[in-house]
Amino acid sequence: MLFISLGFFFNPVYAQLRLPSFFSDHMILQRDTVTSIWGWARAGAEVVVIPDWTTDSLKVTTDGNAKWQLKLPVGKAGKPHRIKIISKKDTVILNDVIFGELWLCSGQSNMQWNALNDLKEMKDVLPGIRNSNIRFLNVSNIASAYPQDDLVNSWQLCDSTSASTFSAIGYFFAEEISKRLNVPVGIINASWGGTCAEVWTPGELVMNDELLLKASQLKKVAPRKPNLPGYAWNSMVHPLVGYTIAGVLWYQGEDNVASYDSYERLFAMMIKSWRKSWNDEFPFYFAQIAPYTYKNKELPKAAYLREQQTFTALHNERVKMVLTSDLVSDIKNIHPTRKREVAKRFANVALHENYKINLQNPYSALYKAAQVKGDKIEVSFFNMEGNTFDNKSGEIEGLFIAGEDQVFHQAKAKSMRARLLVYSDQVKKPVAVRYAFSETDETRLHTTNGLPVSLFRTDNWLQFTKKE
Repeated sequence: MLFISLGFFFNPVYAQLRLPSFFSDHMILQRDTVTSIWGWARAGAEVVVIPDWTTDSLKVTTDGNAKWQLKLPVGKAGKPHRIKIISKKDTVILNDVIFGELWLCSGQSNMQWNALNDLKEMKDVLPGIRNSNIRFLNVSNIASAYPQDDLVNSWQLCDSTSASTFSAIGYFFAEEISKRLNVPVGIINASWGGTCAEVWTPGELVMNDELLLKASQLKKVAPRKPNLPGYAWNSMVHPLVGYTIAGVLWYQGEDNVASYDSYERLFAMMIKSWRKSWNDEFPFYFAQIAPYTYKNKELPKAAYLREQQTFTALHNERVKMVLTSDLVSDIKNIHPTRKREVAKRFANVALHENYKINLQNPYSALYKAAQVKGDKIEVSFFNMEGNTFDNKSGEIEGLFIAGEDQVFHQAKAKSMRARLLVYSDQVKKPVAVRYAFSETDETRLHTTNGLPVSLFRTDNWLQFTKKE
């Protein structure tokens, strides 16, 4: 009876004031904008929130579902703060709360990969990592059939222990942004290796779309990951909805190669659904998947998937793509190891787009249009402002040209500022050009900002016959 009595006395479940786990000590709130805080208490009870960066106390009454929510005063990056929340006899105090830049990272294993996955870049810096201006929220891999309202995770200070299991891209991105802006940076890592984009999309959107539903059924079922639409969204992203963020970083697509032809539709729908849930058109930056030996014998499905990713970047506002196709040392490894450079490319886009820092053009050239000019084809590109090609003329590895017979021959190219003039002695009447359009081709052609040109094709043929 004594044990039962003591258990009752100390058991926190009987406290009725509760917040989601990520409203915790060491958390980061998005600076210079309104951000929400919420939780639960006795239905109809008054909740008082006292942030120490204002002299005002904020009051709200819980609804019939015992939930409360209110807007916090705008805060500036700087010293740590304290938030006190009171309801009747219950009190919650959040210590070491700071304002800064808050980013959400998501996707599959290339976003999730960390020092424990034998990433040399992370292992080399790990012993010296200790930075209280960087904070991590590492979301556990838990799936759910229904939308959840809480996580099991709380914020951690950045040190060698917390960084060892955290996304390498997330860490290097935070390090670069914090250094360049001189502000705290919080990174939420909600990624899960091997997952398809369908599981990160609200399930009803996929289930009610005949094309997407059919495509979702092509994915391989494995015991180590969710496979059904919405299952990662429900438990790893949905609980965060309303927590103001600066933007999203995404690295995924490898698991959708089998259903490449519907990826743009799915991906655009996913982005739109996240923004709608937050009621915020936040920027969404993603990495194009890298070359890898997928061994699709009939069609280069991974090339088509990368093409779909390019379309997504071109057809949606505030959606930008960074390339990884020149960062591969082993095309038999689906996890390229140069995560720091991927993070730097993400950071350069964010610094340019979000923070209006006058950087050199941070975008890779993307195919725009082609025009036949006699025995040559002139190809133009997006994102060439202030750029030219670093290859002046001659053969470019992976560049092919074809006539009406649809047989591709190795091509040469002449740089014409922001355009390429492509030709071959073997093709007198050209109709199509392809560049790096295979599952394994790395992109050797760069522009003068140091970034690779994305793979492209000017045709819509499925087959790809080539002669060296």
